[in-house]
Amino acid sequence: MAINKDSNGFTFGFAAIMVIVVGAVLSITAISLKPRQKENMRQEKMKNIMMAIGAMDRSSNMAEAPALFDKYVKEQVVVNASGEVIEGNAFEVDVRKEYKSLPFEERNYPLYICEKEGETYYVVPMVGTGLWGPVWGFIALEGDMNTVYGANFDHKTETPGLGAEINTASFQSQFPGENIFDESGKFVSIDVLKGGGGDASKHAVDGITGGTITSVGVGEMIKRTLGVYVPYFQNKKA
Repeated sequence: MAINKDSNGFTFGFAAIMVIVVGAVLSITAISLKPRQKENMRQEKMKNIMMAIGAMDRSSNMAEAPALFDKYVKEQVVVNASGEVIEGNAFEVDVRKEYKSLPFEERNYPLYICEKEGETYYVVPMVGTGLWGPVWGFIALEGDMNTVYGANFDHKTETPGLGAEINTASFQSQFPGENIFDESGKFVSIDVLKGGGGDASKHAVDGITGGTITSVGVGEMIKRTLGVYVPYFQNKKA
């Protein structure tokens, strides 16, 4: 029996078959690429941690990150919202996912303890909210667990030329040398303010012109996240 290619039935049937075929191809492709995507995410996290301690920069080849991570990261710990060390795999903690889906007190907080050229650094990953979406970053503290050694931040959808400037060297270079505790040992964090509190300030950096909401989001992210680790740092010092 001849098939009437001009009929509605043929058209709908052909369309249905194409949808099934294309869907199957896309599914197979997605499944086959998943291991590579997972590996890229793993290397990206390692690179970000290495950038915080100055072992890599944004132009570095991400494929070099695993070897450098193994070289410099000496210990990984997880703390709870009270700053207490708990069981867990620090690297497997997805801080962005937990920030989005879990309340503050139920989240896990990873910490990477690194050694480079005889010095110890504590790298803290963090995530927060900018103007249009999530912002995140890594801050490395020196061995005194007070002085910032390095920092890098990034975003998903902040405005180019404004809030998106958080991932530039000009913004991030303000953080090294800043202190998160005052002279009395009280945790004060690092504010991101218009004017930055002046050159004499050890607890504030200059916010982004025209990116006030993103700047406030970064400051909130830093204070909220570092505050979790304060009991851990105090115990280490003691």
